[in-house]
Amino acid sequence: MLIESQNKDKDKDKDKDKAGSERYFNRDLSWIEFNRRVLQEAQDTDTPLLERAKFLAIVSSNLDEFMAVRVAETREKIKAGFMQKDFTGYTPSGLYKRLIKRTVSMVSEQYRTYREVSRLLTKKGILLLEYEGLNATQRKSLDTYFHEIIFPVLTPMAVDQSRPFPLVHNKYVYLAVVLRRQGDTEEDKPFFAIVQVPSNIPRVVSVPLRSNSKKKSFILIEELIKHHIQTLFTGYVPESVQAFRVTRNSDLSINEEEIEDLLEEIEKELRRRRRGAPVRLEVEKGIHPFALTELQREFKLFDHVFEMDGPLDLTFLSSFADQLEGYSHLKFPSIKPLYPEELPPQEDIFNVLRKRDVLVYHPYESFDAVTDFVIEASEDPDVMAIKMTLYRVNGESKLIPALARAAESGKQVTVVVELKARFDEERNIAWARKLEKAGCHVVYGLVGLKTHAKIILVVRHERNALKRYVHVGTGNYNESTARVYTDIGLFTSDPVLGEDASELFNEITGFSALKTLQAFTVAPTGMKNKLFELIRREAEQALAGKPARIIAKINSLSSQEMIDELYAASQAGVKIDLIIRGVCCLRPGVEGFSENISVISIVDRFLEHSRLFYFENAGASELFLSSADWMTRNLTRRIELMCPIYDDRIKEMLSDILHLSLRDNVKARQLLPNGSYQFVSRNDEEAPVRSQSEAMKVRNWKKEEWTTTT
Repeated sequence: MLIESQNKDKDKDKDKDKAGSERYFNRDLSWIEFNRRVLQEAQDTDTPLLERAKFLAIVSSNLDEFMAVRVAETREKIKAGFMQKDFTGYTPSGLYKRLIKRTVSMVSEQYRTYREVSRLLTKKGILLLEYEGLNATQRKSLDTYFHEIIFPVLTPMAVDQSRPFPLVHNKYVYLAVVLRRQGDTEEDKPFFAIVQVPSNIPRVVSVPLRSNSKKKSFILIEELIKHHIQTLFTGYVPESVQAFRVTRNSDLSINEEEIEDLLEEIEKELRRRRRGAPVRLEVEKGIHPFALTELQREFKLFDHVFEMDGPLDLTFLSSFADQLEGYSHLKFPSIKPLYPEELPPQEDIFNVLRKRDVLVYHPYESFDAVTDFVIEASEDPDVMAIKMTLYRVNGESKLIPALARAAESGKQVTVVVELKARFDEERNIAWARKLEKAGCHVVYGLVGLKTHAKIILVVRHERNALKRYVHVGTGNYNESTARVYTDIGLFTSDPVLGEDASELFNEITGFSALKTLQAFTVAPTGMKNKLFELIRREAEQALAGKPARIIAKINSLSSQEMIDELYAASQAGVKIDLIIRGVCCLRPGVEGFSENISVISIVDRFLEHSRLFYFENAGASELFLSSADWMTRNLTRRIELMCPIYDDRIKEMLSDILHLSLRDNVKARQLLPNGSYQFVSRNDEEAPVRSQSEAMKVRNWKKEEWTTTT
């Protein structure tokens, strides 16, 4: 029996290794495939030209965060000697090699696309010039600009025995300067210095028009600095000047259980982030060997250097495209989101919500409905309390002043501010202090958990009783992103949802143990098990010969437990359609365990961000909206919320949204069993369906009400 048991254990180990290599895709490699899909939008000739430039900026921004967090984490594991394979079958060192190889390939493709887009912009009369391409008049004007605007803020920083290498800030563009003293020969050792390209001056400078020319010309400020570099090093001869950029480990590491003041500790950690370990070195193509050696020695990055055949940090293309006037024909048609017709301006919002629930679909419907809800509550004398979660808030948010006014007027205002929202920490700290100053009760959630749930609770005094009004959403309370992210919001006065909302806030802000909620499902305490229960129920229905289907629209799927539950349901005969914008570790369409699962990804003008879950349940379907993706962190390390939809009319709307996404045959890509994505095919008889363009029809809006300008 002992030998038999040992053999079984060996077989299990083999099965486990096989599972890692054949059952799952790696999370980080899957993310690279997602960013390739974004790059495809920049390569699509049907995408307006300036929008192609903006997609190139998104690729760069995405990659910056990926390197600063995911790749940085992998490097730290390697340094720590971590050799264990993850559930997808990769060791840190094996994964790192593949990440770098695929990233280098993607960046090379990105810059080929950049050069193509630049060439086409030139044809359209938009020129990004080098200094040598300027005429005498233009040079004179820009020389003046350099001396009056740029030169006063430049600081040349020499590197030698008495002056150590200065701190190079994360993701800033610098110039590496190789110098020789006047009179030195090539045999003499050169000198080295760096110059930071100012970040508080617009990176793109308009060039005066040539006479009788309608073309618009621009130049990057680093080009002007390069040409005038001699003015910073008198007595020396510049031998070469090339740009470089460093990405540092930017993940926060905080032990919340051992600190007294979370806000203060995060501020300290943000200062430490500036000195995080370097994880990527980007250099301009053709960099001087001496400069490269100095940079690699300083940053200890000897294995992989990204050599860019074009400007570093293409994120500038986004603001450049947005601010360029007179070229609307090279951009997406501008849109004006409609105000929800269920919330007429002349009617009190609370009166409307007493009669019916209201669904809002951003960006097709205006986020003003949400801000108006908070503003109206802040000004209503019958409102007793406002409670709200804030994860990422835009800089000019109308919500913050409204909450502050409500507190100043004597209302009980409680705001759960998530200080650990990555790369928004500083802004959230500022909002927290402003709200506290106004008299709001500001809390930072539960120890060890990020508060990612999106919920507003308004308590109002009506007819000698208290009435609760709730907004639950899939996206952040951010007016800016609500214009470019697809998200769902539900307004309701349902008493059960209102009671659950109160219980949830009591747990977050106090010591209350979370009672058994009547409708809401919350992570980390119950959401994972609830989802497993719903998936297993569909499997039971399928085995019993009853209608069984799952449709889930999420941003990412990387939880091994969740994937295994979906595999089991597939084997039971459940048809499963997953609409996953980004990371997907599930391998679909494999005979024997996932042949009933299909996965598509939609990458288009707007960022698909809503989380919707549909369960057929033998004809008695259930629909949920949620803040949570199906990732381990969302289900076990965050406060997340899943809300059921009770209104049949709204259930039908959400079902239409899901099925519209599944019908997309223009911007939808299907995940294949080998891990690659291909555009969903359609035959010549099929009409093209672009779900974002067709989204207005989901709510049966009249076409003429959809305001577009070209």
